[in-house]
Amino acid sequence: MSGSSVFRSAQPVRDADPALPAIPTSLVEVDVVRQWRDGVPGAVAVFDGESGPDLAAAAEPFDVDIAVLQAVGASSTAGDVRAVPLPSGGVGWVVGVGSGEPVKWRSAGAALARALRARLDQAAESDDEVGDLGDASDADYLQIRLPDDVDGEAVSALTLGLALGGYRFRVTAKPTPPRLRKVLLVAPEGADVAALGEQVRRTRELSAATALARDLANAPSNIKDPAWFTGVAAELAADVPDLTAVVRDEKWLADNGFGGILAVGGGSSRPPRLLELTYRPKDVEGPHLVLVGKGITFDTGGISIKPAEGMHLMRTDMSGGAAVIGALLTIARLELPVRVTGLVPSAENHVSGSAYRPGDIVRHYGGTTTEVGNTDAEGRMVLADALAYAVDKLEPDLLVDVATLTGAMKVALGLRTGGLFATDSELADRVREAGQQVGEAWWRMPLLEDHAEDVKGQLADVKQTPPGPGGITAALFLREFTGGLPWAHLDIAGPARADKDYAEVVPGGTGFAARSLVALAASFSN
Repeated sequence: MSGSSVFRSAQPVRDADPALPAIPTSLVEVDVVRQWRDGVPGAVAVFDGESGPDLAAAAEPFDVDIAVLQAVGASSTAGDVRAVPLPSGGVGWVVGVGSGEPVKWRSAGAALARALRARLDQAAESDDEVGDLGDASDADYLQIRLPDDVDGEAVSALTLGLALGGYRFRVTAKPTPPRLRKVLLVAPEGADVAALGEQVRRTRELSAATALARDLANAPSNIKDPAWFTGVAAELAADVPDLTAVVRDEKWLADNGFGGILAVGGGSSRPPRLLELTYRPKDVEGPHLVLVGKGITFDTGGISIKPAEGMHLMRTDMSGGAAVIGALLTIARLELPVRVTGLVPSAENHVSGSAYRPGDIVRHYGGTTTEVGNTDAEGRMVLADALAYAVDKLEPDLLVDVATLTGAMKVALGLRTGGLFATDSELADRVREAGQQVGEAWWRMPLLEDHAEDVKGQLADVKQTPPGPGGITAALFLREFTGGLPWAHLDIAGPARADKDYAEVVPGGTGFAARSLVALAASFSN
């Protein structure tokens, strides 16, 4: 097809700049085993006791007195990690898990991963490969003793924290720093090791979706243009069974009337793209879910230019598209029995003589026209094209879009909760429940019909920036392009990026929403 590329084998897209770290980032391996192993650094959980932290139970596996744990400040506070000197001369670790709820285990796993990374970094910087971690051969290993009453939810939460808490993305001339490579979860006697192992496997796949979304968000925009962004996704999809990728270029977009994507990308010397990822497992019936992710690889705001302060963070403005890419790859690797298509309209919103202007009228795919009010409201322009294309060509049963869309949602919900708009309550409930399963919080926002008329245009069919509450009116604008189908809009402007560690999150792109999209797809496969 003219203007399209179908990727069926690996392309050297990720090698465009050899200084970039490997994408996708390698995650720690996690296995469930039956036996504690001598000579491997170990960690033990500290639970709440009747009158404080239960230090006796934590001290016993290390054959040390409670006083040693007291001396290092061990506590049951979730995520509190302390190194414990051992009689053998090595070091062990104790980590607080509170009363042991899954969310506490997630924080504990992440904190352990960060503590081990810091110790390995310290050893590398001092040219001491061993440090006080033990033998060099075991310096990148850890074993964790699981409690007698451990269940699959706790193991999944711990695995998620271990996999993502130590995540790091750095573009540097220095050698790749050492990292924690393998963790052994030592199951209690009588535990179903095979079942726990399957929980670990699925959780590592969920973690991989998040980590890839982080990689793509953190990649610098001098390398990450629309061609690179969509090309990396297509390359990664090439070797996954039942998953195909097609990348459409600016010629195809022009020939087929994608005026929103072309308008937003028109100010850049690096033209826009549309990525379509198709997952079609054999002999599967049921609903067809279409996921649409905003893929703005850098956002200056265009002629309605942003303030300089904070503009560097706009390299992450494709986080919605990254979440869709990570989710599709994981859905396919998990072989979920559900049909899913991912669309990622990608453009760079730049300033030049060819940039689109406030006051322009843009014709989207399918013919609907939009009166432009602010070129910094570019996300809804590209999403409108992709949603209209999905309705016209893909025969979806449900639509879900995800985007770093509005500062209003960041103000309303803060930095750790995603905004959820939906035309269908069942779909909204599925999204919320999916988020609960994988540790991502969503808050349903209203689609206020009182503002629906404000979206109607004076010189065109619709207004890009209608008056009223910004997050709600943006959602109402997008609803115009959904063809009346059950639809959810996920605004991740707040939680898509972070400036400090918390739970499994680290500074930079967070990968938020990728896991929720996988869990949402899984909910239709039951």
